[in-house]
Amino acid sequence: MYANFFKRVLDLILSLLAFIILSPALLVLSVVGTAAMKGNPFFTQPRPGKTDKAGKEKIFKLIKFRTMSNAKDKDGKLLPDAERLNSYGRFLRSTSLDELPSLLNIIKGDLAIVGPRPQLVRDMVFMTDEQRKRHSVRPGLTGLAQVNGRNNITWERKFEYDLEYISNITFINDLKIIFSTFFKVVKREDVVREGTESDMDFGDWLLLNGNVSREDYDMKQTQALELLRGI
Repeated sequence: MYANFFKRVLDLILSLLAFIILSPALLVLSVVGTAAMKGNPFFTQPRPGKTDKAGKEKIFKLIKFRTMSNAKDKDGKLLPDAERLNSYGRFLRSTSLDELPSLLNIIKGDLAIVGPRPQLVRDMVFMTDEQRKRHSVRPGLTGLAQVNGRNNITWERKFEYDLEYISNITFINDLKIIFSTFFKVVKREDVVREGTESDMDFGDWLLLNGNVSREDYDMKQTQALELLRGI
């Protein structure tokens, strides 16, 4: 009953309250972000959501505050993450304030407060059928993987935590994850993988570790692009 009904009701009520209470902070960050990023302070990105009746993931646009500029080199290509991530962006990431606009995704029903964290479409195509079972529920703003290492655990371990979560969705478990997330945010732990500015994509992780061939990697990347074009 909780997982199928009350969870969504609580998500809607709590996210609406949070949006109203935090609206002054959202306004300030929007203004500051416009100056810091020299333009649009918001960032939207397609992410796979809950599967529909046909078993296909619904692609939605995740809303966040922008943490990297759109600076490009002389050839018009985006500069490396480390060069586009300024001090303001690092502050947003370390405090998780970049996630605040995602409250709108929860209100819309794209996200839950707690659930498997929505990954990129180009990550999804590399998942096994078993790993993609994580999409049988709404993705979450935070989840079991986020309070157990977040970006400092392997991709495979993240998915194991996701599957563990969906096998036992209860109010008590969600409450524990929410409180654990609060303390993680306060301590600013596991925001990015040690030694990096941003985490490595799942496909890149598999290629680096020799779990996929270059041919399969390129094929999957093409598949992801085709899915994005179909949105």
